[in-house]
Amino acid sequence: MTKRTKITAMIKNKFYPLFICILILTGCSNNDDNGNSNNDQIDVEGPLRFTPCENGMAGIFPCDGYDLLGRISLSDFGASSGNDIWGWTDSTTDKEYALMGLDNATAFVDISDTENLIYVGKLPTATMSSSWRDIKVYQNHAFIVSEADNHGMQVFDLTRLRNVTNAPLTFDADAHYTGFGNAHNIVINELTGFAYPVGTARDDVFNGGVHFINVQDPGNPVGAGGYNANGYTHDAQVITYTGPDTDYTGQEIFIGANENQVAIANVTDKDNPVGITTFGYDNIAYTHQGWFTEDQRYYILGDELDEVNFGFDSRTLVFDLIDLDNPVLHTSYTGETTAIDHNGYVKGNQYFLANYRAGVRILNISDIANKNISEEGFFDSFPSSNSAGFDGVWSVYPYFTSGKIVVSDINSGLFVIKKSE
Repeated sequence: MTKRTKITAMIKNKFYPLFICILILTGCSNNDDNGNSNNDQIDVEGPLRFTPCENGMAGIFPCDGYDLLGRISLSDFGASSGNDIWGWTDSTTDKEYALMGLDNATAFVDISDTENLIYVGKLPTATMSSSWRDIKVYQNHAFIVSEADNHGMQVFDLTRLRNVTNAPLTFDADAHYTGFGNAHNIVINELTGFAYPVGTARDDVFNGGVHFINVQDPGNPVGAGGYNANGYTHDAQVITYTGPDTDYTGQEIFIGANENQVAIANVTDKDNPVGITTFGYDNIAYTHQGWFTEDQRYYILGDELDEVNFGFDSRTLVFDLIDLDNPVLHTSYTGETTAIDHNGYVKGNQYFLANYRAGVRILNISDIANKNISEEGFFDSFPSSNSAGFDGVWSVYPYFTSGKIVVSDINSGLFVIKKSE
């Protein structure tokens, strides 16, 4: 979420003393995606290596069905806070790597041997530190954006990690795209080779909308236009459409979480993107992030501030997009705690939800068509509280073929977990 909007929401919800703190001393507390809103848990001490989930606990961490394989703390990374996470599997060596965003860098961790996690090195921020950094991967390259002023998009050749012998190293970027300054997020359609930074500055050429960047030659990114008809985009997904609406089969479809609405556009023709529709829902607070089910029928959405503004337990909304021109709210799922939902990703019949202070919650969506969603497990890296605060898990990457799941905790660093056997 943007700083301005969250501060406004905090004022509306009587977070006034903290707001004054922000005004008086920048950085005393962001009460934002970077967490530490109450400073009640910073880089928590706990097990660093394999710890099974037994009787509801993996060491000090509450859990249900998911073991801790290993973790690396923020202090080991030389960072003050964590943010986004993604993953990369080296097709030559089959090694798996976690790519974790930090306030001051992007860290690369070899998680192949969970008895010996290897912090391979870091790519420092392009300009200055920021609580917001986002990473995606295409063709063995990491593409990194940040809300740091004038950061642009860093490109890093991940194959350089193969031969590191004196870890951790400090790397330089292989390319640096400067067609925008800051950005909140980035998505990539790997089928087309286009990157889509979103949440750029509201006074840039696309006014906070989406930039189109051709990254088919990863080391030479080329701007290809953009789209801003629906205002600021906080997060998005872009797919080559194979879903049930045959009007759009084979088209490149953009779906954006745009603060107070969801926006769908056809971006196949980069010179002439066409809006399809926008839609909302009851009790909108901040339309944050969403992800399609694998059949592209349903869109699972999180609103980041509805728990704070309306007192909900964690609420996840599901929309039926059988007709892209006419989305319909299908159902909503209420979680087990009052914690705020953040980022969520679908893998098969599971939805992996980064649920801030409630950790990672794994939802069974196999019967989503009949409006049946249930929690089947969790791992909670923030054991002191499940309340509605901006601490704990920022994001989760569940796509390794090994079944390992990497989790970024704002306060405590990198966690590697896996379903208990």
